[in-house]
Amino acid sequence: MNTIQKSEAIKNGLRKGFQDGSSKMAKRRCYGCTINPDGELEINPEEAQVVCWIFEQYLAGNSLGKIAAGLERQGIPSPTGRSKWNREAIDKLLSNEKYTGRVLLQKTVSTGAVQIENNGLMDRYLYTGTHEAIISDEMFMVGQQEKISRSKEPQNHVAMRITF
Repeated sequence: MNTIQKSEAIKNGLRKGFQDGSSKMAKRRCYGCTINPDGELEINPEEAQVVCWIFEQYLAGNSLGKIAAGLERQGIPSPTGRSKWNREAIDKLLSNEKYTGRVLLQKTVSTGAVQIENNGLMDRYLYTGTHEAIISDEMFMVGQQEKISRSKEPQNHVAMRITF
């Protein structure tokens, strides 16, 4: 099997797991969650409080930089354990539907060496009820609308649109 065939076989295996619900990608840890001994996502109470605080601060009008500075002032380490949070980490956190108790798979697709946002190129897979929610659907959706309104890009290129 050559490299291209091997790559396609791996991609096909991942997609099959997305389709039949067996993908382990749905249970990948994110900030605010841990993996319990059964391999399931479980809320980490301390980190979940930080997630809520970040959403609240953003919806109160604070910038990503101001939120990062606030986290640093409070001595809260970033998801990678650093003393400083960066804007990109906060931006990704604000876009992560996992905080609503759902998981969306195949948000990006690989085009050779580059990952791009999956804007209808391939099916996406939404798993619901995979774990306990940290924030409400309403808070998440308001956050997505706020991201769109703050963006300098045309609105059809920003944020993800999920109907629950």
